[in-house]
Amino acid sequence: MATFETITKKNKMKIAEISIKRPTLVIVLFTILTLGGILSYKSLNYELLPKFSPSVVSITTVYPGASPSEVENTVSRKIEDAVSSMENIKKIDTKSYESLSTVIITLNSGTDVDYALNDAQRKVNAILKDLPDDVDPPSLNKFSLDDLPVVTLSATSKLDEASFYDLMDKRIAPVISRVPGVAQVNLIGGQEREIQVSFDAAKLQANGLTVLQVQQAALAANLDFPTGSVQTREQDILIRLAGKFKTVDELRNLVVSTSPLGGQVRLADVADVQDAQKDVEKLARVNRQSAIVLQVLKQSDANGVSVSKGVQDIVNRLQSEYTSVGLGLTIANDASVYTLQSADAVIHDLFLAIILVAIVMLFFLHSFRNAVIVMVAIPASLIATFIGMDMLGYSLNLMSLLGLSLVVGILVDDAIVVLENIYRHMEMGKNKVRAAFDATKEIGFTVTAITLVIIVVFIPIALSTGLVSDILREFCMTVVLATGFSLLSSFTIVPLLSSRFGKLEHITGKGIFGKIILAFERGLNKFTDFVSGILQWSLKFKKTTLVIVFALLIASFALVGAGFVGTDFFPKSDRGEFLVQIEMPKDVAIEQTNQMTQRAEEFLKTKPEVVSLITTVGQSSGGMGASQSTAYKSEISVKLVEKKDRADDANIYAAKTKRELEKILIGAKVKTVPVSILGSAENAPLGLVVTGPNLDSVMAYANQAMAKLQNIKGATEIKLSVETGNPEISVSVDRDKMAALGLSLQTVGATMQTAFSGNTDGKFRAGEYEYDINMRYNQFNRKSVADVNELLFINANGKQIKLSQFATVKESSGPSMLERRDKSTSVTVQAQSVGRPTGTIAAEWQTSIEYLRKPAGVNYIWGGDMENQSEGFGTLGVALLIAIVLVYLIMVALYNSFVYPFVVLFSIPLSIIGALLALALTNNSLNIFTILGLIMLIGLVAKNAIILVDFTNQRKAEGETTYNALIQANHARLRPILMTTIAMVIGMLPIALASGAGAEWKNGLAWVIIGGLLSSLFLTLIVVPVMYAIFDKLILKFNKNKKPVAIEELMVADYEHRSLSEDGFTPSHI
Repeated sequence: MATFETITKKNKMKIAEISIKRPTLVIVLFTILTLGGILSYKSLNYELLPKFSPSVVSITTVYPGASPSEVENTVSRKIEDAVSSMENIKKIDTKSYESLSTVIITLNSGTDVDYALNDAQRKVNAILKDLPDDVDPPSLNKFSLDDLPVVTLSATSKLDEASFYDLMDKRIAPVISRVPGVAQVNLIGGQEREIQVSFDAAKLQANGLTVLQVQQAALAANLDFPTGSVQTREQDILIRLAGKFKTVDELRNLVVSTSPLGGQVRLADVADVQDAQKDVEKLARVNRQSAIVLQVLKQSDANGVSVSKGVQDIVNRLQSEYTSVGLGLTIANDASVYTLQSADAVIHDLFLAIILVAIVMLFFLHSFRNAVIVMVAIPASLIATFIGMDMLGYSLNLMSLLGLSLVVGILVDDAIVVLENIYRHMEMGKNKVRAAFDATKEIGFTVTAITLVIIVVFIPIALSTGLVSDILREFCMTVVLATGFSLLSSFTIVPLLSSRFGKLEHITGKGIFGKIILAFERGLNKFTDFVSGILQWSLKFKKTTLVIVFALLIASFALVGAGFVGTDFFPKSDRGEFLVQIEMPKDVAIEQTNQMTQRAEEFLKTKPEVVSLITTVGQSSGGMGASQSTAYKSEISVKLVEKKDRADDANIYAAKTKRELEKILIGAKVKTVPVSILGSAENAPLGLVVTGPNLDSVMAYANQAMAKLQNIKGATEIKLSVETGNPEISVSVDRDKMAALGLSLQTVGATMQTAFSGNTDGKFRAGEYEYDINMRYNQFNRKSVADVNELLFINANGKQIKLSQFATVKESSGPSMLERRDKSTSVTVQAQSVGRPTGTIAAEWQTSIEYLRKPAGVNYIWGGDMENQSEGFGTLGVALLIAIVLVYLIMVALYNSFVYPFVVLFSIPLSIIGALLALALTNNSLNIFTILGLIMLIGLVAKNAIILVDFTNQRKAEGETTYNALIQANHARLRPILMTTIAMVIGMLPIALASGAGAEWKNGLAWVIIGGLLSSLFLTLIVVPVMYAIFDKLILKFNKNKKPVAIEELMVADYEHRSLSEDGFTPSHI
């Protein structure tokens, strides 16, 4: 011990000595740190949370007109097989919808997304030739499809519909998508221009033509040919055959066939040709006003606030550029507003904490002068911390700012302990300069140890990998940096200011302030006597004391077992937003969905709590983004008034709204989805992914699991991800008959596709833009199953053949979506939790499904929050153990003993008693933040025990008995322990009681620390001395017959000099 402590003391002595002798050095050092801190602060970005969302690569492929099973077999599986050999894959989720395939690759944390994106692109390119001909090339993105837009814009203009859509699509959207960090800009609503060629089946039949023949004739007549050049010795002129249609009339009058007698059939004879708009697939409204809505999605690794700012700047520029067409772009929703509100709320808590801590200091230190000496440590440490944050590439987010506000109470700790000791020395009669020097030198090692104990607790989390460490790393490192700087200031600023301005204050009781302080001191003395009385009793009845404390500890763990304290991954947060998702029967047209949605909007608008509505009909954010339009679904994004102006939390309000809407929207499924703090739709915090060899066995087990979940309280919106009942018309071809009639499947398929889906291979150029020429049956000819049966073909002999002659056409139903997880068929049982923590519901659910019989090959894995919770709690559990080991090792170094540190470690369970009780009383759950609070407590509580044990050791070294040393330590050290604990508790109160943006995250963390500190304050002062006395007895017992080895004496012991050999140097070994 002597060596380690002596070295540290010498260093501290040097620092303190230089600070007192050369104050200019300290002033220069802290001026540089302050200026550096201010400059760093200016360059830090605001963000809601540290960048932690798992790296994601999503691959979307559109296959027009294909059913989910066709998409799965011909597209999804091939892409899945191609990318499954990539490195660092955590999981692959594949979903196949009607006309759309999405493959989402989640990568391990810390993977380079850009490299993974290129790797995936290469692998997809290699299999492009294996995909069906009509498939659009797959598009790869590095954002999650669950992400909600960062900014939602609504656009209006004086232009006609087609020109307005062109302006938005061809001019405005590309400009916005060039803002750094923007991943995608989706246009919803508006109608695009299209040339529609609608065939009349009866006229085609009368003229002896098929859809395919007319289509080929139209495409062949709409070409530009570069046909070479005319060359002479002087010049070379290109010849270009301009064969594209210039006007719609030109297309109408196109000759599509000539009869043997010379009669011409023009396109207008068999079809209606119109310059119209595309069919309505999606509609958008903002506050019930029709508009084109632009959704701006950010890349997963971009900063939301800077993207939002970039978009706002561009919007202002675009509005001034397009004033002539009356372009109005208004921001309907901006996610960065919540981020900045959250940041402001934490900064508000920070300043409040500083003021409260200053008041506590004033009471304990009796004068403004002393309070200022201690309080200087706070700004000095906090401002310097920004330098470290900037160098580590951190941002100002909820976690780093929370670290700064929680650390306020810790920052004054070192300064308090040093200042207390300086005043103790001044009471001995030393002058202020000597007292400052001696006191800092004496306590230097203890102060370093208590600071290191707080620092090492956070190191394991900061160094580990995974989702949890990504979220909490910035919090941990901010606390470490600030605490390190506070140690520096307590060895430099405090001795310097005390040696110049220190003054012993004796309470006179004059004036109001004096009387308050006097009353406070008397109360403190009574409390000290009270604690000493309990301690004396406890030292007499050690066994009884330990039994009582053990019973309290068991009782606190029972709170978790009995369900008073639930478990969760994230605490439920109230962002003041939720989504209303409306699903109609799967065969309805968009017009009916729109009518139903308008009813919902009318109802919501009557609610006083609703601020704004953004409606999209034909699209909902159900994990496939905007790449797919579903006519039977719609979504209303509802923004509520601030939390303080309404009675319910957003998720409870949403659940109540759902009940009311269900009575109004008869025949539609209504679902409300809370928006998480990250701004993504919390579609299913409860998710059980059932995987297996085939869909039937998976569905059977999933249905059983779903039935079990329906009996558990708190689970709502329960559904299966794969739903059947999607109406289909299936056509089964008799190949022999088809061959006998002289037709091929290629001809049949292509004809059906053009007739019912349309062919847009032909383009019509008007000015600089190209528009689709959509050729298909007119609406009258594609209404029923009969129309499919009547479809006409002509074989090589010119015979007319109907589809019903060689195929059976019948109505059936199929799944609306198919799902796969890690290359196995899967179905997810999804649900939301209301009023109870997600983890608690999941634990109950797991026990209830354990007894279900699983078909062969069927298994389940947890998705949703539980997937993260099990991983996160594991990481934190390991971090907790490592933290305890590191604290133990620091104390081994401090006490030069392997036994005494155990006395300090016994104070750690004592804090858990208060922490769990505080969680139960404030209705918080055990989540990653409250567990972080428990880890933080290890350092804070050990600190109090270290101060006690350190002083007891000092008194024993001076010859006191163990009993007296413990009583004296309690008397002498109660004041600094009380001061530091109360400073921390008071400093945390603003955070514990906060109710603004993002408060749910902070509350639990602060309550754990407050509860733990208060319980350990009383119990540490009693249990640690009791354990010390027990260990002391044990050590005496073991060392009864052993003589203590005085190492220091042996180092300088006398010895008799012997000569080595004749020359006096070479040792003789013989």
